Amino acid sequence: MLQEPALTNLIRSALAEDIGDGDHSTLACIPANAKGGAKLKIKENGILAGMEVAPVIFRLLDPETVFTPFKKDGEAMTAGETAFEVHASVHTLLMAERLVLNCMQRMSGIATLTNQYVQKLNGYHTKLLDTRKTTPNFRLLEKEAVRIGGGVNHRMGLYDMVMLKDNHIDFAGGITAAVNRTVAYLEKNGLPLQIEVETRNLDDVKEALTVGKIHRIMLDNFTPAQLHQALLLIDGKYETEASGGINLDTIEEYAKTGVDYVSAGAVIHHAVSLDLSLKAI
Repeated sequence: MLQEPALTNLIRSALAEDIGDGDHSTLACIPANAKGGAKLKIKENGILAGMEVAPVIFRLLDPETVFTPFKKDGEAMTAGETAFEVHASVHTLLMAERLVLNCMQRMSGIATLTNQYVQKLNGYHTKLLDTRKTTPNFRLLEKEAVRIGGGVNHRMGLYDMVMLKDNHIDFAGGITAAVNRTVAYLEKNGLPLQIEVETRNLDDVKEALTVGKIHRIMLDNFTPAQLHQALLLIDGKYETEASGGINLDTIEEYAKTGVDYVSAGAVIHHAVSLDLSLKAI
């Protein structure tokens, strides 16, 4: 679920970017005391997302906004349906319109694509993870859309989990050195963070198993056959994540191996915004 004040800060920044020193189109032709209503029309099938974001946007501009939802986040939506109605000052409706649509169209596109991946995993142990391959300053809502679509959020940033990737390992001088230094750092600073280490081949997997002290092993760019071999070596000692080259066509083959997680940046960066419109009523 979305947490304050992160959501409010994101919205305030986005409104400032769009409104600047004033919505002069509205100021020029709409009386300041004008009241009105609008409805969100769904124009494309998919999974709806952003229903918790929209009322926050309207109410930041007009605390007296009356927001009436007809659907919930995560529900299937069909072209022709109405997601919500909103009544507020006309100035609020017009200033909020584009931000509401930008957020909900983008989030619904991500939730819809994520759900397509998740459907491929039905019946398997494997869960879908997102990544940090997100739009700068919009990660909060993109990852929320993944959650709404049925995926699982990986770390939000560099601060809430340790992930020792290839460059960390190469700069540190290997998996063993990277893990040992990380464990010492976390203990020294009193940080209760989980450690994930990336492996690129079976020798890396063996080294990760030898050094231990980790929570999850990432198996990067392994084929399903190689992944199966790696999972036999790991034998349930640590969580496992497959990454790289995973898409709608290949995800089921990876799931068949029994890996705990598959991560796919594509659920965010390949998602296409869905068509919604806000119309006066």
